Formats: sequence, structure tokens, C-alpha cells
Amino acid sequence: MKKLFILLLSMGIFSFPFFETKAQETVTYTLQDMVQRAKELSPASLRAKTQKENRYWQYRLFRSNYNPQLRLNGTIPSYSQAFNSITQPDGSIEFLEVQQNFMDLELGLQQVISPTGGVISVNTSTNRFDNFLASPNDVQTRWSGVPVNIRLQQPIFAYNPFKWDKKIQPLLFEESKRAYVQEMEQVSFFVSQLFFDYLLAQANVDIATQNLSNTEEIFEIEKARYQLGTTFEDKLLQVELQVLQARQDLAQAKLDLESSALAVNSFIGLDPNTLIQLESPENVPDFDVNVDNAISLAFQNRAEALAFQRRKIEAEAALAEAKGQRFAVQLNASYGFNNAALTFPDIYQNPNTQALVSLGFSVPVLDWGRNKARMAQAEANQQLVEYTVEQDQINFEQEIFTKVKNFLMIKERLQVTKVSDEVAQRRYEIAIKRYQSGNVSITDLSIAQNEKDTNRRAYFSALRDFWLAYYELRALTLYDFETNQLLYTAE
Repeated sequence: MKKLFILLLSMGIFSFPFFETKAQETVTYTLQDMVQRAKELSPASLRAKTQKENRYWQYRLFRSNYNPQLRLNGTIPSYSQAFNSITQPDGSIEFLEVQQNFMDLELGLQQVISPTGGVISVNTSTNRFDNFLASPNDVQTRWSGVPVNIRLQQPIFAYNPFKWDKKIQPLLFEESKRAYVQEMEQVSFFVSQLFFDYLLAQANVDIATQNLSNTEEIFEIEKARYQLGTTFEDKLLQVELQVLQARQDLAQAKLDLESSALAVNSFIGLDPNTLIQLESPENVPDFDVNVDNAISLAFQNRAEALAFQRRKIEAEAALAEAKGQRFAVQLNASYGFNNAALTFPDIYQNPNTQALVSLGFSVPVLDWGRNKARMAQAEANQQLVEYTVEQDQINFEQEIFTKVKNFLMIKERLQVTKVSDEVAQRRYEIAIKRYQSGNVSITDLSIAQNEKDTNRRAYFSALRDFWLAYYELRALTLYDFETNQLLYTAE
């Protein structure tokens, strides 16, 4: 009775809802599905999108430098109450109490002149002064102002950053847009690596599971033969060792699968408890790649190709900046009207002409070769950039040539490994049947099994190399050779 009570109690406990375990969700992915998800949700793709947005706003900031700027400057108020020292006409000093306020406002429309590097502006300003200690017979408030004024600030023979930025910044922005497409293709390349790491681990689990099943079946056959006296104990022990090794291989394959699953899930943003089932991408696209065409597309589309041109322009800009630092000449000119009055409206009644022209300069008389050294350094740096860019262009072209040749070789190897996998699988199936009929030794069967496993893994390895080379080629040329479409089109 006591045993029955314990049995019923245990059945009741384990049938309670809170002891039920939730089944893990299984999601099936193709390579293209995982690549698309990685482009949308992976941290690497989100980082690339953020960098793209950041570069866009940097370009907008650059463009705003050439637009008119409307600025309002002023001081409201500037109040002061103190005893100040006042110099008298006879030279003596008298300390008088001061209580006053000064306010000024200036509204100006400013425009950069990018071809010359100057700045022109149209301004209007107003000043107000209040003396709070003025006697009733004195004026307490005074006004002054500039109804309108045109100013010009023009460096002469100086470095013009607005001119050079107009050449450099658009290239940088165009580079950033192409770099974003390249980064997304690199995301495709990286997630493809994770995909095939998991696929190979998945294949190893299948291989290990099948090998364990076959080895256990062979072990049963050998035990039966041993009992009948048709085989020896050493062969039976050999098969038993193979069973134990197959169990170890399966346990290791499952551990590798879990490790690969964790890497895939974290990269594409899946729940760690999600089970993934991958479909092998064996339907590979069939297309040819011409080396010269690939090199031409790379120079046409890649961000690095634009960077070659931009780096040369930056070196020219640095040389121009060094030349502009030899001496400084600044032209300042303004023309307008100003006036002073006791009331604000009177400022604009019959204002006086206000004009200013000044030409300032700074020329080093003795600099101990400073300008000469600065110029020589800038010229040497420009020459260095020329040589470096030339070598980088050669390396750029060689990289494309090597990757295309590698892709074509991998494509041929994939066909060979596919046939080898099919042949090895067929041979193993025949060897199993012959072993069951007693026409093949356990040693020959083990050899057939090892060849079957080796060729199966070699096929998945070749499949991996093909798809990695496929996405690498897309990233290197920004061109889809499968559909004959550009991955990036300049606006």
C-alpha cells in the first residue's frame, strides 16, 4: 500500500504543468535566407548602416559651409554698477559712481566665396547705452547703429580650404556609399563562413550517427559469427573498439554543432535556444568570370579605386597649404552707413557713410629655412603618395586577378569532389552488403567507411570554398556575375 501511494504521488507530481519543458523551436535556413537575415539584423550590418548615416551627415555638414549663413550676435544686457577711476582734464583721477547698461545686436547674412576663399557679408546692427545716474536734464539713453553694411574678408595668396574641400569631400562621400555596399558584402562573406561551419558540424553529426548505427549493426553480426565460431575474438574486440570510437565521435560532433549554433545564433540575432536546420546549397550558379572584366569592374565600382584619386588630391592640397603658409596677406573692406541718435527710429534718418579698406600682411624676413623645409617636406610627401598609390593600384589589380583565378579553380574542384563523394558513398554501400554476406573483411569495410567520410567532408569543404569565393568576388567588384547586375550604381 505504501509503495502504491509513492507511485501515485510521483505520477501526480510529474504530470503537473509546471514540470513540462517547452519544446525548442526549429528554424530551417538556406544560405540566401541567412545572408539576408544577417544583412538586416546582425550587429555588423547595423554598425555599417550607422557608419553610412554618420558619413552622410558629415557630407551635409560640408555642403552647409557653402550656403548662406544668417547669424544673430549680441549682448543683452551688459549691466555695470561700480566706482570707476575717471581721468580729469587736468590729469588728475577722480572716482565716480557708474551705473549703466550697454546692449548691442547684429544681424548678418554671410556667404563664402569658394573660388577665392573669401567671405562676403551684409550686416545691420544696433547699440543702446543707458546711464541710470544721469540727471533729469541729461540724456539717459543713447542709440547708435549701422543700418546696412557690406563687408569683404579676402585672403590673398593663401591656402583656400573651400576650393580643395570641394574636390575632396564629394569623393569621400562617394567612397562611403561604395564602402557601405562592400561592408554588406563582407557581412555576407562572414555569415557564409558561419553557415558552412554549422553545416559541416551538422554533416559530421549525420556521419557520426550513421557510422554508429552501422558499427553497432556490424558488432551484432560479429558477435553472432563469434558464437558460431566463424570469426576470432580479436576481430570482435576490434569492432567493439570501433563502436566505442563511433560513440566518442558522435559526442564530439554534437558538441561542435552546439558551438557552431551559438556562433550563428549570436551573429544573426536568434534566440540561443533556437535549433537551426540548414539546407545544403548544392545548386551552385553556373557562370564564367573574365579576369579583365573583373579588374575593370573593380576599378569602376570599388571605394578603393576612388581613394587612389582622392589621396593624390589630398597630397596636392597639402602642397598648396604649405605654399600658402610662406606669407600672409589679408584684404578687409567694408562699406555702409552708420548713425547715432537719441531714439531708435532716428538711427535710420540721414545716416552717414561708413567705409573701411585695409590690407594687412605678414612676411617672414628671417626664418632660418623654415618655409623651404616646409615646402620640401610637402613635395616629398606628394611624391611618396604618388609612388604608394601606384603600388597600391598594382596590388589592387593583382588581388582581383588572383581571386578570379582561385574562383575558377574552386569551381572545377567542386565538380570533382561531388563525383568523388557519390562514388565513395556507393562503394561503402556495396562494401556493407558484401560484408554482410562475408565477402569483405572488417579492415576493407573500415577503409571504405573512412573514404566515404573523407570524401563527404571534402565535398562540403569545396562547397564552402565556392560560396566564400562567390561572395568575396562580389565584394571585390561590387558586381553580381550570376545576374550580371551592378551591386552599386552611382547617383
